[in-house]
Amino acid sequence: MLKNLTIINAKLANYREKQQIVINCAGIIEAIEPIKIEFNHQNNQDIFDVNGDYLSLGGIDLQINGGLGLAFPEIQEKDLDLLDKICDFLWQEGIDGFCPTIVTTSVKNIQRSLSTIDQFMSLQKQQSRQTSQILGVHLEGPFLNPQKKGAHPAEYLLTPSVEAIKFILGDYAHRVKIMTLAPELDPSDEVIPYLISQGIVVSLGHSQATDQDAKKAFQLGASMVTHAYNAMPSLHHRQPGLLGEAILNPKVYCGLIADGQHVCLTMIQILLRSSYYEQGVFLVSDALSPIGLGDGIYPWDDRQIEVKQGTARLADGTLSGTTWPLLVGVENLVKWGICTPDVAIAMATESPRKAINLSGISPGQPANLLRWNWDKKNQKLSWERL
Repeated sequence: MLKNLTIINAKLANYREKQQIVINCAGIIEAIEPIKIEFNHQNNQDIFDVNGDYLSLGGIDLQINGGLGLAFPEIQEKDLDLLDKICDFLWQEGIDGFCPTIVTTSVKNIQRSLSTIDQFMSLQKQQSRQTSQILGVHLEGPFLNPQKKGAHPAEYLLTPSVEAIKFILGDYAHRVKIMTLAPELDPSDEVIPYLISQGIVVSLGHSQATDQDAKKAFQLGASMVTHAYNAMPSLHHRQPGLLGEAILNPKVYCGLIADGQHVCLTMIQILLRSSYYEQGVFLVSDALSPIGLGDGIYPWDDRQIEVKQGTARLADGTLSGTTWPLLVGVENLVKWGICTPDVAIAMATESPRKAINLSGISPGQPANLLRWNWDKKNQKLSWERL
């Protein structure tokens, strides 16, 4: 007879005391509860003591642009096997689910990528093996402000409208989980409500929005900010801008790239303290297609990027992304002394789930757990899948 498993002496985000997690024979979390003094080893129950280590669900990466050399804006049907390998690779990197991110490109490319990912998601639902799941697409463009385009190609940027969105998404609106846009480009105020009516989370980014622009967008239903600080007005004592308004709004989550290159450590601390850490911020990798391949020079649409020590730049030096996996950001925040381990872990595992209305670690969830060890003496946080 299969036995239930009870994990004891586990530290969990949002729990002050150590907990025990009961996992049933189907691999589902049955209960999270205070540790009991006595256990009945005869009652079809095994006990596993994690000795005070942290436990969490796997990471959720809401902004990742490709992997193993494949850029998601360029994906097509012949790449289905490679996409499957990317899912396996991300699972090995501790990622339970992700949103393949399609950056600004031609409408033709967007539609082809959506069609391919739709096909893959249908196939993935038929699988039962452990692999990272595609949660839906993150469209980062093409409705971005040209003044804050960053590495996005200007020739493909478009003005947002309901008609343009319907044309681009076609039959695949149900596969889009997040759309990043610049709200100041839509004076009609129709785009954000329409996207929300389609079940799409609206994130503000690559934008020149003022605090008033952002406030209106949040009132219309936008609930996220894409890579905080990057490609938006800086925080200023007389012009708080998009980010200032987002920080004040308790219903808004800000994505953060914690690689030490996109945002300096002081500004990371300002954002985290003012946003109440995991209550208002989640980590993203913003990883580009060379993730998993190492440093070097790689194609990126019709341009090239150079990856050095995990940071990707265009030939003119424009920062374009990273090749660090999501959980490296967790390790960085702890290594830099910015966060305690439980808070940093929550920002990669709990906060991104909440940002897209998924449940965090709780009864009823599959027990795809990570075990985190905090080596206080050497100030090093490491993880492994259970």
